[in-house]
Amino acid sequence: MHPPSTIEVLPTHRFDVEALAHYLRGRIEAFGGPIDVRQFRGGQSNPTYYLKTQRGEYVLRRKPPGRLLPSAHAIEREYRVMRSLRGTGVPVPEVLLLCDDPAIIGTPFYLMQYVDGRPMIDPALTGHPASDRRAVYDSMISVLAQLHTVDWRAAGLADFGKPTDYVARQIHRWTVQYRSSETERIDAMERLIGWLPANLPDGDETAIVHGDYRPGNLLVHPTQPRIAAVVDWELSTLGNPLADLAHHVLLFRTDPEELGAFGGKSPPDGIPNEEEHLARYCQLTGRPELPDWDFYVAFAMFRFAAILQGITGRVAAGTANDPAGRIVGARAKSLAERAWRLIE
Repeated sequence: MHPPSTIEVLPTHRFDVEALAHYLRGRIEAFGGPIDVRQFRGGQSNPTYYLKTQRGEYVLRRKPPGRLLPSAHAIEREYRVMRSLRGTGVPVPEVLLLCDDPAIIGTPFYLMQYVDGRPMIDPALTGHPASDRRAVYDSMISVLAQLHTVDWRAAGLADFGKPTDYVARQIHRWTVQYRSSETERIDAMERLIGWLPANLPDGDETAIVHGDYRPGNLLVHPTQPRIAAVVDWELSTLGNPLADLAHHVLLFRTDPEELGAFGGKSPPDGIPNEEEHLARYCQLTGRPELPDWDFYVAFAMFRFAAILQGITGRVAAGTANDPAGRIVGARAKSLAERAWRLIE
């Protein structure tokens, strides 16, 4: 049986399975071939594969083929942060091996243990009782609060990113990324590119940030209402936890077509609204308030719009991982316009 979220490997993402098996023998304890390979559905950036052998189940994540944007698809950083977070209370898969030699399967990759969990592709948790919904959402925000309170120096991540000016650097980074994949002029993005760096909030703080903490990157335990693992750490770094939190709560403000969930509407019974979700985060982290919240939400929308534009760029280049990438990427304009209305 294959995980239901997998498909046949896309033609553009196939690789030499025998070469991989030869490489892993002797490097992974108790590894045995042959390998049955499937590709996980979705995932717009780094192709991710399910590997099954006679002795175990694994997940392989690699850089995509083709021309890559500068600093994008940083699987080496994913590997490092997950390895460093083991034992901190943040649920992450156990990483096993990092291979930076593109000669093996065409691009660098890393291997991790397969986690038996259900991708949270339905944030409304349709069909679940209200008590389970409440428990899953409490687990979701608790895991994020735990991540933001990890001692990043003690975890060996003191050099994982610059500990200051995260938002300013992120605005610059995503402006550059947006320009690199720009396919049309989006007036709202142009206004945001000018307004955001000129209106940065006072003060700064540092934590380990996931960068894309949303239901689609969380695995729910198969029998218990809790988060079993957090995946897709490509955008993780040292940064401002309020920016990370703002990106997370876009699930309450954006529609499913924009990779959100509730689009400003009341969630189903058991699921907290945005205000309750944020209050729980503040309780867990000891925060009295969330200053400059509209700025952080607008910044999160701008950043997500730049990410979606990057998907459009990969569609144009023919390297998009998800066949629905063109539809998803087209949401960049509406998201940017919503960000500008929030701060206008």
